[in-house]
Amino acid sequence: MGANVLAGMKVEAASEVGPEWVDEVLLAGPDKNVPLHLPAGPIALPALRQLVAERQEALVAAGLRRGGCAALRLPPSLTYVANLLAVWRIGAQAVLLDHRLTQYEVDQAAERLGVQLIVSVDRTMSGPLSVFADVTESILTREGEPARTPHAVLQLSSGSTGPSKVIGRTAADLVAEIDRYTRIDGVPLGGERIILLPSMVHVLGLVGGLLYGLHAGVQLVPPRRLTGDSILEAVAAAPTPATVLGVPFHIGLLASVADPPKLPQLKRMTTGGELVPAATATAFADKYGVPLGNMWGMTEVGVIATDLFGEHRPSLMPAPGLRVREENGELLVSRPESPYVGQSDPSRWAEGWLHTKDAGRVDEATGLVTVLGRLDSQVSVGGLKVDLTEVEHELTEVSGVVGAVVLYDKEITAYVQLDDSVSGASVEAALAERVAGYKRPRTLHVVEALPRTTTGKLVRDRNVLREAVP
Repeated sequence: MGANVLAGMKVEAASEVGPEWVDEVLLAGPDKNVPLHLPAGPIALPALRQLVAERQEALVAAGLRRGGCAALRLPPSLTYVANLLAVWRIGAQAVLLDHRLTQYEVDQAAERLGVQLIVSVDRTMSGPLSVFADVTESILTREGEPARTPHAVLQLSSGSTGPSKVIGRTAADLVAEIDRYTRIDGVPLGGERIILLPSMVHVLGLVGGLLYGLHAGVQLVPPRRLTGDSILEAVAAAPTPATVLGVPFHIGLLASVADPPKLPQLKRMTTGGELVPAATATAFADKYGVPLGNMWGMTEVGVIATDLFGEHRPSLMPAPGLRVREENGELLVSRPESPYVGQSDPSRWAEGWLHTKDAGRVDEATGLVTVLGRLDSQVSVGGLKVDLTEVEHELTEVSGVVGAVVLYDKEITAYVQLDDSVSGASVEAALAERVAGYKRPRTLHVVEALPRTTTGKLVRDRNVLREAVP
């Protein structure tokens, strides 16, 4: 397995990568490998192969065939992993639906995408704070149709603004991203562990956690509960090096641990989602003695750029095999085909380039990329241009600010989450020393917790933010 398989599959056309990629790229490790170490116990590779084969048999019995389309409405769980790999092993298309969606949302997505089967939770045996659920599944058949596209997986975007888009990734595209991970300096290596916190329904947990881990022989270890103490217990449970993989929300969980133990196994924490402010990264490094690495990516393409050692903050280095360029202040990423299903919007993808809608710059000498925030963050106040991302960045640099969202709602408005050391008034005074008067928020709302999407991104919908104000 490994480099030869990846190199061979990477250059093939999407339609030529058949279902054998599951066995060749994901499940081909030695039998001694234990890819999953769950709260209920370890799952060795032979046991995982057997579970996938059993789920494959059940899905085929329910009518799923090569070229078919099945939706998974399951939480992160062994049940989810086995069904996902079984769908791909059949050669069918998997539609990943967050298990927290309402039945109405699920029905709408199934109708929109022509889903033939829906695999959902039948019974739950785990608690609400479990990172990895203990569930059994049920299969619902419906009058759908075969997959309309050659994609191996369809995902609904869960961005913080705008309606959901349908995003498709082919098997070849997933294999190429796995290959990118193998060539990024600082990723966990075979025999090491990933303390997995993000959902495997979304791209960071799916490819950066599950698929890369299976391929590289890295053990995935979800903590028993989603708390700071439980995350540290998972790190301490074995002597092998461990990387905590999460999103900025999870940094707060670890920051809440008053006196963390010395953990020589802890190698680093890596976060996806929005870039972490320098003050937060420094505080984390001081507390745990390891770097806080950043990753920038999108559902449409996966990992784009990284700084896993914290050497270039706030800049990142493009992942191997990807090109990033700047055009009129926007960052564009190389991608051979459009990832969007049912769309042909040239403002999103054209001529081999994906428009990220992120503002940024690329250093021509070093290739380093600096993400400056969303393009729609610029507003005019009294004829003067204000970049809300700049204001938000300066606000998060104020001591005591846990998180902030700055938007324009008839006037510049800020929503902030604070720790116990500061007040709204003291934060406003500190911000006055950092930014000009015309840039400062006219209203600053202190909220108990900033709303986040299912992937941990800060929500920027003004209606949702208003509801969070006490």
